[in-house]
Amino acid sequence: MKRHDVVFILVVLALFAPFFLSQSLYEIYCKFNLEHGLVMSFIKFAILATLGESLGLRIRKGIYDYKGFGLLPRAVVWGFLGIAIKVSFLLFLPGAVNLLGYLGAAGDSFGFKFLQSFTASSLMNLIFAPVMMSLHKITDTHILETGGTVKGLFSKIDVAVILQKVDWRMMWGFVFKKTIPLFWIPAHTITFLLPASFQVLFAAILGVVLGVILAFAANKAK
Repeated sequence: MKRHDVVFILVVLALFAPFFLSQSLYEIYCKFNLEHGLVMSFIKFAILATLGESLGLRIRKGIYDYKGFGLLPRAVVWGFLGIAIKVSFLLFLPGAVNLLGYLGAAGDSFGFKFLQSFTASSLMNLIFAPVMMSLHKITDTHILETGGTVKGLFSKIDVAVILQKVDWRMMWGFVFKKTIPLFWIPAHTITFLLPASFQVLFAAILGVVLGVILAFAANKAK
């Protein structure tokens, strides 16, 4: 294990350990999360999903960061995506409940709650996820092309040009066709079964897992 691996592990432990060691800190987190859900969504995704990208880079290239990779701009993008994901949770679960009710399905058993969660996850990942993933790909490309700087992030994005550079075979063949049905729909079915205060946190942790999956997929494609 190299020194930067130890540093990475210590950073992860520093992020999570206080919640297990301090009941008062955990209670503060729960209260702030309840009162400022969108802000916490930004923070969770900015930290955890970016850690996932950094870990994915470590798997692909043996390093956690390099000049031009743009960890800070990526964190900013993930923060705003986190807000969008939080909003999608607020929309798709009630939408699934209304849809099932419209179709005449009702109940309070675990089986029915699972059906609600699966329906919400399927709708979210088939309607919202492809748009979000495409937007994330566009911003990733823009960050790399502008030197990985915060200033570059907020420069004009030539979306039409970037879309022509995207490997749509990879996006469709793996990201859309495989990760959505095989990873995201099952994973977010579990997410929707959790208490609302933990849903966004779990979704952000899933971003770390996806970073690892994408890294292995990139290595396999070489």
